[in-house]
Amino acid sequence: MRGGGGRGRFDEEALDVKVDVQVVKRITPYIRPYVPHLLAGMFFMLAVSVTGLIQPLLMRRAIDTYITQNKDIAGLTRISLVYLAVYVLNWLCTYWQTYFVSWAGQNIIFNIRQNLFEHLQKLSFNFYDRIEVGRIMSRVTNDVNALSELVSSGILNVINDVFRLVGIIGIMLSLNWRLALLTFTTLPFLVLLATKFRWRMRRAYHEVRRKIATVNANLQESISGIRVVQSFTREDTNAARFDATNAENMQANMQAAQLHSMFGPLVDLVGVVGVAMVLWYGGNLVRTGILTVGTVYAFINYVNQFYMPIRDLAQVYNTWQSATVSIDRIFEVLETEPEVQDAPGAYELPPIDGRVVFDDVTFGYYPERPILHDINLIAEPGQTIALVGPTGAGKSSIINLLSRFYDPQEGSITIDGHDLRDVKLKSLHDQMGIVLQDTFLFSGTIRDNICYGRPDATDEEIYAAARAVNAHEFIMRLPDGYNTEVHERGARLSIGQRQLISFARALICDPRILILDEATSSVDAYTEVIIQQALDRLLEGRTAFVIAHRLSTIRNADKIIVIDQGRIVEQGTHEELLEKPDGLYRLLYEMQYKHQEIA
Repeated sequence: MRGGGGRGRFDEEALDVKVDVQVVKRITPYIRPYVPHLLAGMFFMLAVSVTGLIQPLLMRRAIDTYITQNKDIAGLTRISLVYLAVYVLNWLCTYWQTYFVSWAGQNIIFNIRQNLFEHLQKLSFNFYDRIEVGRIMSRVTNDVNALSELVSSGILNVINDVFRLVGIIGIMLSLNWRLALLTFTTLPFLVLLATKFRWRMRRAYHEVRRKIATVNANLQESISGIRVVQSFTREDTNAARFDATNAENMQANMQAAQLHSMFGPLVDLVGVVGVAMVLWYGGNLVRTGILTVGTVYAFINYVNQFYMPIRDLAQVYNTWQSATVSIDRIFEVLETEPEVQDAPGAYELPPIDGRVVFDDVTFGYYPERPILHDINLIAEPGQTIALVGPTGAGKSSIINLLSRFYDPQEGSITIDGHDLRDVKLKSLHDQMGIVLQDTFLFSGTIRDNICYGRPDATDEEIYAAARAVNAHEFIMRLPDGYNTEVHERGARLSIGQRQLISFARALICDPRILILDEATSSVDAYTEVIIQQALDRLLEGRTAFVIAHRLSTIRNADKIIVIDQGRIVEQGTHEELLEKPDGLYRLLYEMQYKHQEIA
């Protein structure tokens, strides 16, 4: 499945029903490494079934031989000890069955969740443009959890239940074929029940998965935007919205629970009818001397056991319905291919000088609606290129293409003559440093965040990068210095402090190309001065692309590219562009920048 341009099949609304064999094929590679453990679990599981099937026969012998006929106390003692030994063996086998199956099942789930996470790390930006974070999290958590019960015990339980069922049927036929056939008359009703509930259950479980994904998306959005929520006093409105979403989720779960609660008792009711028929008919056979009391007792016990694997199979079937929906949703992500990935034969980008060329580049996040048209620009090694223009003109899109977060639909982008589509992504990003307007710091220490791109960086290199962006002084004033925990998204730091750390994080990798995407627009004037003092040192010898709304960031650029409606309309130095009386840059300067210069 391709994940291209927002036109993929990743649809929460669709009920993509697949043949069960295909579902098994999907999870088989994850199960195969643990077959020995599963076989050990199956061995003990079958041992549990065998010891369970023996017990009624021992009771039959005790009743008919040692209680009602011979009244042999010694024989009764021996068979009681045998019964106890069989029960202890059953218990031990149950323990080892649970251990082996659970160990294999948890490892299978671990690997699926790990692969899902690793795959999500590789997917292109267009995937995240289309899918809310909460829905993605639902795949990694809820759907994998729903699969856990199936792979932990469900699959082997099916084999065990079938084995038990065959054994019970064989024993029942050997005890009395008439009573056995009488019991089997209930089977058509069980088949009818299973057929009637099958598709209704699958649809119900799909709706449950879809609704919980909506709840997660709503929750993630509300928590991530809590500052905005409280600033605009939207608490009550958001609570009402979440209440409606949560109510829909509850209703979907209740509908699934209602179907489940109807199916199990109906199977039990059929079982009770079967026991009642055996009790009535078997009692009459005892009265006429055809059967013994012990045989009827054992037969009723087997009738109860006969319906137990059927009930278990019904439960496993319910689990299978839920897990099948989850497998569809999990593998829908795993089968989504990154739109931007290394091409066959891609090679390592050698150390670069930093000459960047955009050649007739046309691009749109939706290919049928391009937002950049025929972009041509050249950045020589060591030049600073400033991108300016109205909001939505396409500045960030140029940066996204240069970083190869997306590929253009037409034209090419080269660095030192190497087409970005021909080189390995990692080798490209290893020679780039990117600082975004929305700085993202990870949970951990300041030290961890600075060396995020170079985990092997020494303390001296970390301190040098921090000093280069004038961050060292404020870091040392913090309680634990570089070991200060920043918490999620750097909540304990100011916007300016987070921005300085993101500068240090980019620069510790010593990038040949530096990208600043409105990197100073969110800082105060004092912090901007601090950053500006460092920029001259930071940009020296590097090719830099700068998007900024502040005059101080762009006026000294070697070349200013003015973009409007996805096209380059002007380019030149600050002084050259101001000489054009009707130019867009001069208009932007008059509207946005001149007051900064005066200030």
